[in-house]
Amino acid sequence: MTQLEKELAAFRPDRPTALTIGVFDGVHLGHQALITETLRQAKRNDLLPAVVTFAGHPRRVLGKHEELPHLTSLEQRTGLLRETGIDAIIVLTFTKELASVSAEEFLSLLVKRLKLTQLVIGPDFALGKGREGNIESIKTIGARLGFGVTVVPPLLKNGQKVSSTLIRKAMAESDMAKVHDFLGRYFSLEGPVVKGEGRGATIGIPTANIKVPLDQALPADGVYATIACLEGKSMPSITNIGTRPTFGGGHRTIETHLLNFNGDLYGRSLEIAIIEQIRPEKKFSSAAELLSQIAGDIENAKELLKKTGCV
Repeated sequence: MTQLEKELAAFRPDRPTALTIGVFDGVHLGHQALITETLRQAKRNDLLPAVVTFAGHPRRVLGKHEELPHLTSLEQRTGLLRETGIDAIIVLTFTKELASVSAEEFLSLLVKRLKLTQLVIGPDFALGKGREGNIESIKTIGARLGFGVTVVPPLLKNGQKVSSTLIRKAMAESDMAKVHDFLGRYFSLEGPVVKGEGRGATIGIPTANIKVPLDQALPADGVYATIACLEGKSMPSITNIGTRPTFGGGHRTIETHLLNFNGDLYGRSLEIAIIEQIRPEKKFSSAAELLSQIAGDIENAKELLKKTGCV
């Protein structure tokens, strides 16, 4: 039994499924449109609503985008998918072996193992070796194997097709309003708090250094108004993403100052929702000049968070 068959065999649906397939990086509004249709099909036909997603991005595994940063980790992605109301999430490990499986063989396994009855896909969807399984061939295979196919039109916002690629581009341009519009929520970063150099505490602005994966997509370097979530409690915060050029620079870090918090955060998990950029990162002539700027940044963050209704 192949790895694909083992992963599929681990899931035993109690009834036939309505299914959508994809990486769903970011679980943005375009993805949510597919999921909404999957839920609708499931309710109408008494099917189990399910999602097949992948550990490992196909483009990265196949060497087409070796440094493709992800918007959401697999854990974040599956959590967001569960919040939509999907009952079953099947995670398949994307490998070159999986990429070599034909469209018909893959869909046959979904019918056999997942009781696929209704497949929901977008107009650009393709699967199988060399992306041979396009919309028309999938419909032909479906007629032969006994499952229906529903094609959901692309979701447009301000004339643009919502996509993970455009979200990454907007983040690189610090356009967090566009990121919010395309995601349908604020973009967030999550990870454990690790020890930094402690410079924030020495100037009276203690910060929590959040560790994220190296391939995590990040907004452009700068200072952001943010909302920190610690063990279910939300707090206003201000976050610097960058290389700290005032102190000689270095690797990129994510440092967050919680405005109404005193306590030890080391080792605890912190989630940061990024609301809006206050200013780009810059180098200051002294620690005193930096401290003065941070005081102004904090006031700006408070105003921004009030204006957006986040506090």
